[in-house]
Amino acid sequence: PPSPWGVLIIFVPVIGGLGVTFLVTKFAPETRGHGVPEVMDAIYYSEGRIRPVVAAIKSLASALAIGTGASVGREGPIIQIGASLGSTIGQVLPMASWQRITLVAAGAGAGIAATFNTPIGGVMFAIELMMPEGSVRTFLPYHHAGSLVPLALYGLLGVATGLAATAFIQGLHRSEAVFERIGDPYLRHTVGMLALGIMIYLLFVSLGHYYVEGVGYATVQAVLAGSLVGFPVLLLLFACKLAATLLSLGSGSSGGIFSPSLFMGATLGAAFGALAAQIAPGLGLSPVAFAMVGMAAMVGGGTGAAMTAVTMIFEMTRDYHIVMPMIVAVALSIGVRRMLSRENIYTIKLLARRHFIPKALHANMFLVRHANEV
Repeated sequence: PPSPWGVLIIFVPVIGGLGVTFLVTKFAPETRGHGVPEVMDAIYYSEGRIRPVVAAIKSLASALAIGTGASVGREGPIIQIGASLGSTIGQVLPMASWQRITLVAAGAGAGIAATFNTPIGGVMFAIELMMPEGSVRTFLPYHHAGSLVPLALYGLLGVATGLAATAFIQGLHRSEAVFERIGDPYLRHTVGMLALGIMIYLLFVSLGHYYVEGVGYATVQAVLAGSLVGFPVLLLLFACKLAATLLSLGSGSSGGIFSPSLFMGATLGAAFGALAAQIAPGLGLSPVAFAMVGMAAMVGGGTGAAMTAVTMIFEMTRDYHIVMPMIVAVALSIGVRRMLSRENIYTIKLLARRHFIPKALHANMFLVRHANEV
């Protein structure tokens, strides 16, 4: 509903942002941003050690950020929170580093499973992105492809989503660099949240809804229900959500990238489907199906986790008919993104620290030792 504050809603994200900045800078700097790179950093470079305070501060900072309108996800933080809880157990109890790292990955995957209600997706996330040891070599669900023309269109959507995922990854990396030029963290976040506040107010004045503030699931639900249609509006919402998320995370907010990715994938996919349906009305194309495939392709393209993206969207929608289109779109999305940006949205942040993460899983990774240890 419309805020009783009217035009003053512009300052709500600013006030929340000041609180987030205080929590992050004062107690746990590693909780700034979406947090997954910090978990991966702990796994590969700190033997799975994460400070216990991270779970508490991440919870508070993310709740405050989302509650006051920052364009961040509510599920992403649970990855860092769950990982922190797993690491804490692994530090309290005497155990080998590989056991502690397994607990870190288990906590992250359990958090994903619980918040999205996707148990298989949570396991896939932990295996694909968190575990340095193990192998899932094949992922071949059987599905009848049906008409090749719609499947080709889903492939084109995958290409478009790969471009969008690249824009998201590079945009976030560069927005953080731009905002870092503002030395004071309070002023930095104030500038970003002020711009977000103006954006959501302008959207409300022009379209009757804030749309891109907070998690944005109401918009995703409207797209999947078929009540939010129209190529221009959907494309505008995609662009605004991309900008809102870059402003929020780039200026120092605390939250995840899953929900914004789902929002952007749904709006971009539905826009693509609406345009395709207008051009080829005889094919009986459904913008809603394109929205679901777009969600998987955006998550997969951004994170590089193909199996996680396909499995999670399937578990959330329970629609077997989109499994094969999702596999095609996700594969092409990741392929296009890798051509343009070798790093995914998680590893690009670590690359700047010269912390390199393997591009594939390796057997017996825990047996590997640094030369100085030998």
